[in-house]
Formats: sequence, structure tokens, C-alpha cells
Amino acid sequence: MMDLAPWIVWFRRDLRLSDNPALAAAVRSRAPILATFIAAPKDDDLWFPGDRSQSWLRVSLDALAKSLHERGSRLIIRVGAAHTCLAKLAAETGASTVVWNSLCEPNQRTEEARVVATLGIVGVAGCSYDSDVLRNPGTVLTNSGGSYSVFTPYYRAFLRLPPLADPLPAPRSLRPLARWPDAADGKTIVGPCAQQPILSDWEPGEVGGIKRVRRFKAGPISNYDDARDRPGNDGISRLSPHLHFGEISSRQLWQALQDVPASGSYLRQLVWRDFARHILFHKPSLPERPMRKPFSQFPWQPNASQMQAWKQGQTGYPLVDAGMRELLATGFMHNRVRMVVASFLVKHLLQPWQAGARWFWEQLYDADLANNTLGWQWVTGCGPDAAPYFRIFNPVLQGEKFDADGAYVHTWVPELGQVPARWLHQPWNAPMKPKDYPGPIVDHAAARTRALAAYATIRD
Repeated sequence: MMDLAPWIVWFRRDLRLSDNPALAAAVRSRAPILATFIAAPKDDDLWFPGDRSQSWLRVSLDALAKSLHERGSRLIIRVGAAHTCLAKLAAETGASTVVWNSLCEPNQRTEEARVVATLGIVGVAGCSYDSDVLRNPGTVLTNSGGSYSVFTPYYRAFLRLPPLADPLPAPRSLRPLARWPDAADGKTIVGPCAQQPILSDWEPGEVGGIKRVRRFKAGPISNYDDARDRPGNDGISRLSPHLHFGEISSRQLWQALQDVPASGSYLRQLVWRDFARHILFHKPSLPERPMRKPFSQFPWQPNASQMQAWKQGQTGYPLVDAGMRELLATGFMHNRVRMVVASFLVKHLLQPWQAGARWFWEQLYDADLANNTLGWQWVTGCGPDAAPYFRIFNPVLQGEKFDADGAYVHTWVPELGQVPARWLHQPWNAPMKPKDYPGPIVDHAAARTRALAAYATIRD
């Protein structure tokens, strides 16, 4: 085989070997392949991942390194600005080409542009591919060529496009470099505070993601439409961290589930994930600013003690507190409960949605900028395709409807164990009030009236 210059594959949130277009392109070149992951310095990134995301990432990188080793290759980790690190690696190895899979976040797109510019200066080719979405944000457009801001027409346009291509297989082997650059210690990408244990029911990495898909397909998806809203049941996929880190692609998941009769609602959620990326791509200021401009004048009432009570699961509303405690204990929260706790924060307490979004970002294993931003703006009513401003979840009724047997609340709020089922979601009305559980920090009816008055001041 002729002596080809190496190709560098820059891994990002695509921590898998299968259905990885950038890796597949490098393999087709028949050149030696250097796989690298580059962690940005914390001070350089406004949306630097929280400790839990960093902890998951560390384990996932170990899994990726193992998979690469099994195919005769290595994972080289660097810490710094990507454009600088990639240029140095190219100089060290004589690489002719760098390939990567694009991301939609504003900071990531800025870094990609820097990479292209820097590689051009040093005479190295750079090429990007799409793997984080089902369809590139620039391909699902209105008839006039504009971008959608409402999900349902976006979804219809998505389905009208040609079928998705089949996922790419993982390479059986990778051609190694004749001489490897020094390998950095991967532990340098996370500080000591981020070395948190992953719960036993999670397995970060591509193998863990594939197992989770098989588990979901074999069980919960058959009753997904009903069970997905009941947090006390094992009725959801729990695939969000695997999707966020790209341990499995949304295209792989689409292919695995599209022929399952009960998969329609879940596949629609995969398109919603694309929609979130589509919106962020076209509106890069969304993580900090509301899409609906009048909301920049919303009369928020920041309150540190109420914010702290919400974070710690001490609001006096059992379903809200159960969700917040699940988040603290596990780095995860059921999606139905995410909507309830978010609505409670912004509408019952009138705390800025950005504060809630930031707390989720810091605490969730699956913290995803596009999904997190769109979800919080949807609940608040200030974003694209938003919930009506007058939709204010009643946490008591939500608990009675979706956790009627109390399985979820009993798991996370054990001090309510002796409260009769009739009063579980409104324990302040129980004949014998629990001693170790706080009363409601706000009255629902009064909070609803206050929220509607606040929304009336900025209604557009």
C-alpha cells in the first residue's frame, strides 16, 4: 500500500464508530487514521458542560478508546482550543486532512470556522459531515426557503422529504499511524469535583447505547403512548444521554424503531430533537434571549430563597419536589416532570427561565443546549411553537393524574410515606400533616392569578 499522509478524525459529540460519516470518510481514504478528542478549557466556553456531563463524558471516552484499540487504533486527547490543537497534531503527524461531524450550537459553529481557517493557513484540508441530526438544519425549509418556527408544519415537511439513508457500519479495522503522538491523560478534561459515580443502571458508551435501544424496543415502546407520562413506571427510553453524546445516532434509532407499530410518538420526538437544532441553528441567541421579543420585558421577580427551595425539592408540592430530588440524586428527570417543575418555577414563582435552564444544564447527564433551551422557552411561552401563556400546570392535578398510586413521589419524597393516598399530592390538607415536609411556598390559585397578570403585561 502506498504511503499516504494520515487523516485526523476529530471526535466531538459523536462518540461511536458506527454511523459516523467523518470516520467513514477517513476509512475510505485508506490512509492511517488518528482519532482525537479535544476538550475546550472551561474559561473559554459560556456553556461548558456541568460536572455530571463531564463525568459521563469521561466514561464514554474510555469506552471509545477501548473500541478504537480493538480495531488497532488509539484515542489521542488534547485540552485547548480545537483549531490550535488540530493544527499542532497535523504538524506532529504530517496529516493531510482533518474530518469531523458538525454541531449546531453557536460556540461549536464558531470553533468549526476557526478550525477551517487555521487548517487553511497551514495547508491542511478540512471537511465536515452531518451526524447529529436526522436532517441537516438547512434542508427542512418552507416553500419560500425560510425556516420553520412551528413544529407541526416542520414535521410535515420533514416527512415529505426522501427517506433517510441507512446508517453506516462500524469499520472492522483502522490503519494505525507509523508513529503516534504523545497521548494526554484523559483525566485532565475533568476536575476532581466532576468525578461522580455513574449509577449502576447507566452504561455510557456506544455499547451501552445499543443495549439501551434493544431494551427499549423489547419492552417499554409497546406501551409508550400511555406509559411515557407516568414517572413511577419504567415506560421511557432513557436514551437521551446516549443521543446527546452521540453514542448512538438518531438515524440508527430511527432505523431500529421505524417498523415497530407503537413507535410513532417516539419517532415524532426524534424529529422534535431535530427541530430544536433547526431553531438553534437559525436563532443562535436563543440560550440567553427569548425568541419572542416582548418577553425581554417580562416582570420576573427573582427570589433567592424560592429558587433554592425549588432546586432542593422543598417547595411543598410533592410532584415538583420528587422531580427536583430525582435530578439531584441521579442527574436525570422524567420528561413529564421536567415540564411540571419548569412551569412551577417560571409561572408559580416568576423566576427567570434562564435560571432554570442553567440549573438543568449543570445537573443533567443529558444536558443538551438545543433541547434544554427549546424546552424552557416552550414552557415559558416565549419561544417558537410555545405553550399558551395561560397554560399553568396545577402540580396537584398533575400528580393525581400521572402519579395516582404515588409510586414516583414515594420514591423521592419518603417523608410522605404515611400520608393517605387521597392527600398525597396535597399533604397540607391531610388530617395529620407530615412533620418533616414543608408547606407550599406559594398558593396555587394566588400564584396562577399573579402569573396571568404578569403575562398580560407583555402579551404579543
